[in-house]
Amino acid sequence: MPPPEFSPLPALTRAECEFIDRYLHVVDQVGRINPARGDDTYAALRAAQALASHAAALRDALALMHRRGETRIHATTLTRALRALDGERRAARVTLPPDPPS
Repeated sequence: MPPPEFSPLPALTRAECEFIDRYLHVVDQVGRINPARGDDTYAALRAAQALASHAAALRDALALMHRRGETRIHATTLTRALRALDGERRAARVTLPPDPPS
């Protein structure tokens, strides 16, 4: 059975790639902290500690984009990149789970 086909990433600048990667790291950490989805305080604590460094890396990626003159965020292109990198599933961990059926 051949491996599944992944949708190709759109063409991004190196700074945009860094922005997307750092953003997803932050989303992953916030998802691990989410009290509606977790069950282990130690794991949430570790994620909260890591969040600060990941947020700083995200800030640095955005600052680099700005310094390079990349002043616009191309939402359509970056959304395609997020989807290709499983961003929807990863971001879903940040939200509240649906109410259980009554």
